[in-house]
Amino acid sequence: MPFLDWVNKAQAVEAASRVPHHLLEFQSAHGEGGAENLLIQGDNLAALKALVPSHRGQVRCICIDPPYNTQSGFELYDDKLEHAQWLSMMYPRLVLLRELLREDGSLWVTLDDNEAHYAKVLMDEVFGRENFVTSICWEKVYTLKNTAKNFSEMHDFVLVYARSQASWAANLLPRGEKQNRAFKNPDADPRGPWIDSAVHARNFYSKGSYSVVGPTGKSFSPPPGRYWTVSEENFRALDAEKRIWWGADGKNAPRKKTFLTEVKAGVVPGTIWSHEEAGHNAEAKAEIKALFGRDEEIFITPKPERLIERILHIATEPGDLVLDSFLGSGTTAAVAHKMGRRWIGVELGEHARTHCLPRLEKVVAGEQGGISESVGWKGGGGFRFYTLGERVTAPDRSSASDVSSARGSKPR
Repeated sequence: MPFLDWVNKAQAVEAASRVPHHLLEFQSAHGEGGAENLLIQGDNLAALKALVPSHRGQVRCICIDPPYNTQSGFELYDDKLEHAQWLSMMYPRLVLLRELLREDGSLWVTLDDNEAHYAKVLMDEVFGRENFVTSICWEKVYTLKNTAKNFSEMHDFVLVYARSQASWAANLLPRGEKQNRAFKNPDADPRGPWIDSAVHARNFYSKGSYSVVGPTGKSFSPPPGRYWTVSEENFRALDAEKRIWWGADGKNAPRKKTFLTEVKAGVVPGTIWSHEEAGHNAEAKAEIKALFGRDEEIFITPKPERLIERILHIATEPGDLVLDSFLGSGTTAAVAHKMGRRWIGVELGEHARTHCLPRLEKVVAGEQGGISESVGWKGGGGFRFYTLGERVTAPDRSSASDVSSARGSKPR
């Protein structure tokens, strides 16, 4: 398997093991219960190392939105890292994130063309190329910008990796009106609405090249290079059960009827996510403005709650633990809380206090923005706020006892 190489890669590879352990210092409790929901302010590399002893192999889904390295300067973070520096920043964090994942867990990373393709090779190295699941194209913008040079950028990538492909499986997405509208009932079949599909395919099937006769006496054979997907005996049985559709006048080539009552309760996720399905940047900015009552330009490209909801629906079940170590405006933690998942969010900047903390307090209080109405969120639960404390001299000292003892301490 090919590997990336860059200046100071050797130091980046060793960085995860060399990060000193820190205590997690309790600051405040919010809401009722929720002791496992943690908002941590501090460098995420040190915070991840602090979490490993107590949370190794416990996280079901990691959802991160790291700096895109767009060579832009933002108020809260530097997005102007030299390419090698960006790789060196990501490598040890990915190593520690992998340690935190459950065997049936998954990692979801949003990026754009600046680093997505390099990140793919980097994660192949850390997670194993065999554990790459897919690359999703999310339509973050739905209008063209005629002022753009050459192309108007309208999408981000979401790279998905499993801790172990053998143990991970995607949940189906809920069926919606869009999928159900395809089911009709033109022949008033008492079994209800149905959809028709071809009864032939390229694959060879035993006894799959016979001829059939329709209601009008017209004979049909599979198109050239194709074969019937069922045996002649099974075809006759389906026709006798009126599960073969010959068209309204009985003259069309046969197609198989599948009833709405027979289909799966959900839909297999696709790899192209439209803004109608998963939200868009403008929607995310509107959510931030509604939360804080003003334009929060410090968050240039926040993620909409619907995007995170879709990820968590596919990757988790209620009660599972979700982690975001690049928490930003707090969207992942907010959505996880509303969906009944446990969560850990890590953010370095002062906005961990000024934005993430009050946003999550509003979630606990029952704020009705974002996905609240669609998931029936009315408020409840709680969380604990921590900062990175003193460095621990013993390298193998467990943070589990540190967090446990800190919970009962008096906040500063």
